[in-house]
Amino acid sequence: MKNIWRLIALLLISAAALAGQQNRFSGESLAPTPPMGWNSWNKFGCNVSDSLVRGMAEAMVKSGMKDAGYQYVVIDDCWQVSRDKEGNIVADPQRFPEGIKALADYVHSLGLKFGIYSDAGTETCQGRPGGRGHQFQDALRYAAWGVDYLKYDWCHTSKTQDAATSYLTMREALNASGRPMVLSICEWGTAKPWLWGAGAGGNLWRTTDDIQDHWAGREKWPNGSCCSNGVLAILDMQVGLAGFAGPGHWNDPDMLEVGNGGMTDTEYRSHFSLWAMLAAPLMAGNDLRSMRPEIRDILTNKEVIAVDQDALGREGERVAKDGDLEVWAKQLKDGSRAAVLLNRGPSEQEITVNWQELGYPEHLSAEVRDLWQHKDVGKFTGKFSASVASHGVVMVSVRP
Repeated sequence: MKNIWRLIALLLISAAALAGQQNRFSGESLAPTPPMGWNSWNKFGCNVSDSLVRGMAEAMVKSGMKDAGYQYVVIDDCWQVSRDKEGNIVADPQRFPEGIKALADYVHSLGLKFGIYSDAGTETCQGRPGGRGHQFQDALRYAAWGVDYLKYDWCHTSKTQDAATSYLTMREALNASGRPMVLSICEWGTAKPWLWGAGAGGNLWRTTDDIQDHWAGREKWPNGSCCSNGVLAILDMQVGLAGFAGPGHWNDPDMLEVGNGGMTDTEYRSHFSLWAMLAAPLMAGNDLRSMRPEIRDILTNKEVIAVDQDALGREGERVAKDGDLEVWAKQLKDGSRAAVLLNRGPSEQEITVNWQELGYPEHLSAEVRDLWQHKDVGKFTGKFSASVASHGVVMVSVRP
């Protein structure tokens, strides 16, 4: 009888320890604010290598992006080529001759964090070995390599495969590895992951199909599957989702296209401003080694980044719309508000934000600061108006 009670006690202790580890490795402890970093996919696709990633990590430091808050360097699809006879995932020996651990160690030596990619199906989106059936084995491998962030895709899954269960299994595997790792759910919003993503241990979840480097529009891929989205198409799909985001669990409208050449600098500034208002993960996707000063200035605007990273963790919402003219607003922890005046139209227009749209009384006097011009523009009562360029924004803070 003593042995039975001793066994029960050991089981209870083990369960308590596991629960403590799961709490330590999920939610707010891993992503108290939206993750910031760089991902290889938008610019380089499958053309990834050890030298490329090292170069990007170095550029993240030299460009000032690290000082601005960026920390994750993430390899997307195509780093893996096979599994060995024990079923362990194998990196491409030609492109990563020193292995993934050596690369992760180098990224860590720069004071940054390292991320990697896999898939909940049998294959990745580019036909490399997927993670299905190998979740715990892969998680142990990632932990041994020093991985801090896992982007987990949804290609080549079965028709009966349940997304919430699949991602929960991966989270449990990551927790069991003993190493804290952010879990990025890349299910494209198909099964409404904002409803179950936090419960499945996700720290962020894609709310839409893939972003493309253009301002507007939504088009099917050449194979007929859906869809590639411009910035405005993705923005519209965020309406109504703000209540599902918060510290440790973020809506993800996909990675940034800033600097990839398909939009104007005005449009890139709008793209970055709107993602900051959405409390979105800020994952740059351009070539950090050769970006123009104008692009660097967009990506490292600390006043705009502060809105994204605000500790209250509120996602901004659209509070006014008049045709092509919109106002988006976000409550900040100190009681102030951030607001974006967005002009989607073809010509310059004046846009007004009323205090009541921000949740303030009409008689209130408040200081307004332009976050792109980095200057205070005055004290206003009841409302603020500004002329906004075509496809542009004026982004302000409003402080009583």
